[in-house]
Amino acid sequence: MKSQKGVTLISLTIYIIVMTIVIGIVSLISTYFYQNTHDVLKDIEPITEYTRFSSIFTDEVNHNNIKILAWGENYVVFSNGVQYTYIPENKGIYRSQDKTQVKVSRGVEACTFNRKIKNGKEVIAVTVKMENTAEKTVEYTLKI
Repeated sequence: MKSQKGVTLISLTIYIIVMTIVIGIVSLISTYFYQNTHDVLKDIEPITEYTRFSSIFTDEVNHNNIKILAWGENYVVFSNGVQYTYIPENKGIYRSQDKTQVKVSRGVEACTFNRKIKNGKEVIAVTVKMENTAEKTVEYTLKI
């Protein structure tokens, strides 16, 4: 009796057909996945973006003994070395510290920072206009 080693032509054809189907299904699923992630990145939820910025900025302002070192229309620098900057070209607000810059909010049409003194306390007023929303001004009182 002959030893039956190897693969027959029929089984090889079946393997190739099955592998082609599997590769086709995986490529179809991955194509839909990447299209959906790209679409998610395009969609900007203004309220979510504003909330993200507001929560990070509030956390920054609530540190003890923090002071405003410098400010301009589009930026504010705190005594702990953190700077928030609005860059109109990118429609984003960035947080910078130790040469690291992180985009805190996107889809921002306008943002201004103003320093005030209210009741003897230092206050930073932030006016933000997100895409398709009304302009909103919030005053943050610094802790001393």
